[in-house]
Amino acid sequence: MSRTERLLALLQHLRRHRHPVSGAVLAADLGISLRTLYRDIATLQAQGAHLDGAPGLGYVLREGFVLPPLMFSADEVEALVLGSRWVIERGDQRLGAAARDALAKIAAVLPPALRHELDSNALLVGPADPITTGQTENHGIAAIRLAIRTEHKLHLTYRDAAGRDSERTVWPFALGFFDRVRVVVAWCALRGEIRHFRTDRIVALTPLDERYPQRRQALLKAWREREGIAADRN
Repeated sequence: MSRTERLLALLQHLRRHRHPVSGAVLAADLGISLRTLYRDIATLQAQGAHLDGAPGLGYVLREGFVLPPLMFSADEVEALVLGSRWVIERGDQRLGAAARDALAKIAAVLPPALRHELDSNALLVGPADPITTGQTENHGIAAIRLAIRTEHKLHLTYRDAAGRDSERTVWPFALGFFDRVRVVVAWCALRGEIRHFRTDRIVALTPLDERYPQRRQALLKAWREREGIAADRN
């Protein structure tokens, strides 16, 4: 591994952690000595990386530092293209358009070799059955995503599998995209617990101005623990 590749790998390791990580852990992950690690840390700091920490305390990469696109590897470009193509095919209209725009922005600043990798990428998303949609699907998904992002409540008219309608005030904190359906994970005020709502069964949806009282991350953590789902490393 060249020194440039090692510096990039170190940055990538730091980006995966929100909390300080010790020099010993970083050195072990990269297969280098602590002395080399400290020298690389100093090099990155001199080049403008916002690294906080010190030997014995650990290091963390502050928010706001963005790697230039030219630092993408060929594998990373393939992952971006494949993921974006899935979103274009299986996401809602606005999310699909955003994926196209994101790819175009990345392509515009890639160096020629990586631009060729992006343009000629041969990783394809296979065909799938149409997603089941409901009355609010066209605009509702975007409204749900906004409510999740801003931690606001929603009022739903929800139709169950038996065709019965109910009025719900929910705190949406996750949206699952499956092959055939999309599912909102939310705290339901009517039931007093976390419930799952298929978006194709939402008859009507009204965003509310009121924020819900818990943080989205806390609700997501409680749901993961209930379902036995492992949290992300970061």
